[in-house]
Amino acid sequence: MSLFNIMNVASTGMHAEGVRLNTTASNIANANSVSSSIDETYRARKPVFAAEMQRAINDQNENQGVKVLGIVESDKPLQVEYSPGHPMADENGYIYKPNVNIVEEMADMMSASKAYETNVQVADTTKRIFRRVLQLGQGQ
Repeated sequence: MSLFNIMNVASTGMHAEGVRLNTTASNIANANSVSSSIDETYRARKPVFAAEMQRAINDQNENQGVKVLGIVESDKPLQVEYSPGHPMADENGYIYKPNVNIVEEMADMMSASKAYETNVQVADTTKRIFRRVLQLGQGQ
């Protein structure tokens, strides 16, 4: 694996973790929203990643990394609360809240942040190796 491929893996990893951080932030921002119908209620979202390693091996291509396949909505049940006095209550007195678990989202955010940081460190180390190789080529 060349140093350029390492930079590609690190940069696609940073992009993927950035998507994960943004998705998690969106979930946290909408965690306390309320709706008067199931269809209008925010649902937690999660990014779906795929490693590009197998495709690279099959194509004899050395571009490896992480690909964001998309963002899917959670199928966990929504929170339904009986609150007839609430201004957003439906005709039966129920309000609907997102299926966002703040504790899980915070753990996911910390994990994504650490993974992003690790990819930055890999890119930084690779950059230092590039610099050192260039210095060796200059006879220093």
